Amino acid sequence: MWPLGRPRHGARDSYEACISRTREMGAQKRRTRLIAAADAVEAASEAFRSGAAAGSLHDLRPEEFQVPGIGHDEKVVTWLYENGMVKGGPGRAIYDELMSAPEHDRCPLCGHGTVSQLDHFMPKSSYPALCVDPLNLVPACSDCNKVKGDAKATRAEELPLHPYFDDIDTETWLAARVIHEDGSVRLEFFVSPPDSWDQVLADRARHHFKLFNLRRTYANQANRYIGEIRGRLRSLLARGGADAVRAHLLDGAASSLGERPNSWMGVTDRTLAADPAFCQGSFGD
Repeated sequence: MWPLGRPRHGARDSYEACISRTREMGAQKRRTRLIAAADAVEAASEAFRSGAAAGSLHDLRPEEFQVPGIGHDEKVVTWLYENGMVKGGPGRAIYDELMSAPEHDRCPLCGHGTVSQLDHFMPKSSYPALCVDPLNLVPACSDCNKVKGDAKATRAEELPLHPYFDDIDTETWLAARVIHEDGSVRLEFFVSPPDSWDQVLADRARHHFKLFNLRRTYANQANRYIGEIRGRLRSLLARGGADAVRAHLLDGAASSLGERPNSWMGVTDRTLAADPAFCQGSFGD
């Protein structure tokens, strides 16, 4: 759910780097065929870019994103991505640059996990012409990469948010509610779309939130955080009452949300500050 600046390398640059050390392999003429496919791979990238900008990636047909001249039984993804990029091939520098793009190695899909892999936004098994296109390679944590898998959206509403194209962090969309029960307190997070969003974007954000189980991820973080600050809040309550607790939480919210409008910690502080019972001492045990 967090935006990333678009990669500086284009699809053709990446493709040509990845095939630059490919051997001819005798009668198979692997290198010749891959070089001949460069224009088609570049055209596939342009179609992908246009579809991403228009929110119509679900309409892209896999048969139009094959590498021409390469049979379905040939391991073109292995040649291009595994050998040319991942396993120390000539495209490895591009791979490393993409991996290092997120600030603090934070996964842009969940905003929580540590980046450890590149996710093919359009699955490489179905769209091999995009397998080394930097715009199709999103740095991600292993959990998000596994959850997303090779599933293909059939409707616009099923498209996960793309960190290179969908910058929703300029507006406030993350919200939470306080739950008091059995002498304890916890938070539940949800997507609250701003009025400026159309229905498709709102549905995509909710789908993304559900797909990557962000409700649970953020709740776990927030509920641990509440446990860690109880002692501090008790001291503030004893010295200055509910107003002191509320002011402390609002200061934390302003700091966190000033850096990132949808920070789970900022939303946590803001939500707790607005809850009278919490500020009056209902911190839980």
